[in-house]
Amino acid sequence: MVSADQHPSGLDPAVVARAHRAIEPLHAHMYFAPEHDEKFSALGLRPGRMSYFAGRAAPMGAVGAGVVTATFYNFSPSLVAHMIPRAWTLASPDQVVDARWEVARASLTRLLGADVIDSAEFAELAGLLREACDALTPEGRPLYAGHADLGWPGEPLLDLWHAATLLREHRGDGHIAALLHADLNGLEALITHTATGRGFTLPAAKATRGWSEDEWAAESAALVERGLLSDDGLTAEGQDLRARIEAETDVLSADPWLLLGPERTARVIDIGKGFARQLVAGGAFSAEVFAGGR
Repeated sequence: MVSADQHPSGLDPAVVARAHRAIEPLHAHMYFAPEHDEKFSALGLRPGRMSYFAGRAAPMGAVGAGVVTATFYNFSPSLVAHMIPRAWTLASPDQVVDARWEVARASLTRLLGADVIDSAEFAELAGLLREACDALTPEGRPLYAGHADLGWPGEPLLDLWHAATLLREHRGDGHIAALLHADLNGLEALITHTATGRGFTLPAAKATRGWSEDEWAAESAALVERGLLSDDGLTAEGQDLRARIEAETDVLSADPWLLLGPERTARVIDIGKGFARQLVAGGAFSAEVFAGGR
């Protein structure tokens, strides 16, 4: 592992974050797609949190609530325990994984259209992302490793979605390492990210992550005590910490783009942003929910 600013390719470290933002929608759109709730409901899983937890965790097998809490990081353990392991009594991990492939195919086809999916650009991006994944390794990356064990579907549409998923989960695992390095637990990470103004709104964070008002207040007080948070939001020290976390996350997820090099990474960003705009124009996300992810 080398940092982007040390690499002889000359890749700008900021490009790593831009590449992530360009391809993230290609994966994340599925959590908001009507096909997602339809397919998972047909398996007997509840729409919303249960389907989300089961969907992302399924490649790791029928893991318990502790593993999901650890790997997803900023959800309340009590919320996760309310959904997992009950989800595995309703649908097996294999059934859930199969449903995810079906959702990805259906939602991308609906949102982008068959002409786009059959285009040379789509095939080009699928090939570039698959090659970028050659740089990924599983050590210390449990969510990535579970998804990587699934293998490649072997068709451009699903190969592209799978590659975007691998890159996203690999980066997410690295982000958790950066949060641990910064000594932020899951709720502290959520509070400080919300306070940057670049993540969830406060009501959305509280509504989706399952923490109680008392838990939120206690961790906020701890952050104030550390000098990271004030009544006005993040302090200068808090802003610096969040900036360092993002920079470390970029370093830990730089290898795929170092492998492709500056020109082909720029091509990924250009094509990926174009497809992301089509997803947004097609109503794949609301502005509030996509700002913070799901």
